[in-house]
This record gives sequence, C-alpha cells and structure tokens, in this order.
Amino acid sequence: MQWPIFEYYGVDEKRFWKEVNTLPEKYIANGQKVSPDIMYLNHILTYVRHGKFAGLNNSLLRQLGAKLKLYQGLPEFFQTLKNITTDNPLYARYEIKLEHYIISTGIAEMIRGSVVAEHIEQIYGCEFIEHPLPPNYFAQQEFDITGPDEIAQIGFLVDNTIKTRFIFEINKGTNKISSIDVNSRIAPEDRRVPIRNMIYVADGPSDVPVFSVVRKHGGKAYAVYEPKNEKEFAQNDALRSSERVDHFGRADYREKSDTHMWLTTHVRQICDRIVDESERALNYRVGRPPQHIHSDDPPVKGKQLQEDLFEEVEKKDKASKK
Repeated sequence: MQWPIFEYYGVDEKRFWKEVNTLPEKYIANGQKVSPDIMYLNHILTYVRHGKFAGLNNSLLRQLGAKLKLYQGLPEFFQTLKNITTDNPLYARYEIKLEHYIISTGIAEMIRGSVVAEHIEQIYGCEFIEHPLPPNYFAQQEFDITGPDEIAQIGFLVDNTIKTRFIFEINKGTNKISSIDVNSRIAPEDRRVPIRNMIYVADGPSDVPVFSVVRKHGGKAYAVYEPKNEKEFAQNDALRSSERVDHFGRADYREKSDTHMWLTTHVRQICDRIVDESERALNYRVGRPPQHIHSDDPPVKGKQLQEDLFEEVEKKDKASKK
C-alpha cells in the first residue's frame, strides 16, 4: 500500500524494500537488537530526514491514500454484506448489525484517505507524529513549532501479534466505551461482540496469530490470495491443511466469486444462529403459564410445545408494538 509514496517522490520502490529487508541483519552485525516489524516505518523516517521524502506529513499520506487500488468487487462488497442484516426483517427485529474493521500493519492515514474508509467502523494501523514535544514540555504553556510539517516519530505501531489485542478490544467493546480496559475481566455474555460472531479475512501466514485466536474462540478465519499468484495459493492451502483457517479463496469480491459466496453464506449463518439463540433465550425468560390439564388430553410433544410458546411470544410482541 505504500507505492503511492514512492511514485510521488520518484523513489525506486524495489530498492527501498530491499534495504528494509536487509536492515535487521546489518544492525545485528553491529551488535544492535532490532524489531523487524518497525524497520519499514523507521526507514521511511530516515528518508524524510535525508530529504528524499521531504515534506511527507499526515495530510499528504491521506491524500496519497486516495490512489490505493483495490481488488475487484471492493468497496461495494462492504455494503453488500451490511445489506444482509438490514434487508432481512427477522435480523432487523433482533437488531443484528454488521460492522467492518481494518487491522493493518500499514499506515492508518493512507487507509483513511482511501475509498474504503467510509465503509469502516474503525481503522487500526501505524501512526506518525509530526512535531514531537520538546524536553520539559510540561512546564511550558505554549510551544514554538518552527520545524517543517513532516512526520518525525512513530506514534503507534501495529505488528502481527498486537493485532490480537484489537480483536479483544472489539470483543469487549473498549473501542466504543473508553472506560473499559482491554484487560478488564468481562463475562462472555456481557461482551459487545462475541468472537464467535467474527469473520477475520487476511492474506496469509503473517496473520496466523489472529487466525488462531479467532478460531479458538469459535469465529471464522478466511485467507485470501492474489489471483494467479501460485506461491500465495500454496501458502493459503498449507494454512487450511494445518487447520489455521476455515477456508481460503481469491481476493475477488465480485458477485458469484468463491470469496463472495463463502463470506455471504457465513454472515447469514452467524445471523441465523444469533436469531436462534435469541429466540431460545426469550422463550426461557417468558416461560409458559399454567393451564388446566384434563386426563383425556393427548400428550403434547416438545416441538409442538415450543411452537405454541413462540406463537404466544409473537402475539405479545405484536401487541406491545401496537
């Protein structure tokens, strides 16, 4: 997703990534331990300091994000999935809502500038700081910002293991209610979005930690690969063989594609399960009033009893709405 930056500044993209990939071994050879996950962010900052990315700031990153190219079927597919919940009266009755989240090791500002942003509930990505606060900043009333509007520090980092933290933030609702800490103990039934109601879609081995967490808690994991890329296909096939993902398919979200059909099918299955669980819980809470029973009455089967009870619940529900 960083290619618009290289295009804007006329920098050789392949050379940049070759440098990034060899940086860890260079630092290790000098006796310095580094995290490979932040190398590309640090190298972008190095390019800024050396004038190769002069003037690169958050505003420009957002502008460049508008150039990001998407796979076929996007962003329309986001709304297609949401329509499943809004167009079905039964799903609407139980107030089922579908939300989209992006958890990326990429640059958040670029994603915010892309055409997918309007379809996304929340974006988790790497962030840059433009004007770091100086020493003793707490003793000063105002700050003299004389430097250029350029990114200067990493403000927020998302790596492949931190991604799992955001799954639990969404699960517990800390992303919606700031007073709840992600480490707070919350009973499963009180969590805003049960993980078993989640589908995590990603592009391969680097997302294995999240795939594992989601599947462990009953959610679905779906891997996508770039169409015609045999290596990515083989990687995803290995993920399914080792039961790291439930299924995989091409990153093609057009109607009738395998990925389109698999995701829409499982969204409906999750919605149906939520409805079923809600109705069972409602039946349990309402209970059945006592009735006069005659000795010559035929026995009532369990299924018929449940159907009669559901009819009573529906009548009460309709009466309350009137």
